[in-house]
Amino acid sequence: MYLGDMLLMVICMLILVICVLVGV
Repeated sequence: MYLGDMLLMVICMLILVICVLVGV
């Protein structure tokens, strides 16, 4: 995997976590 793909995955995970926290 390229470093860029890893960064995109991390960013997507962070966005999901933020959405869950905001939802709660």
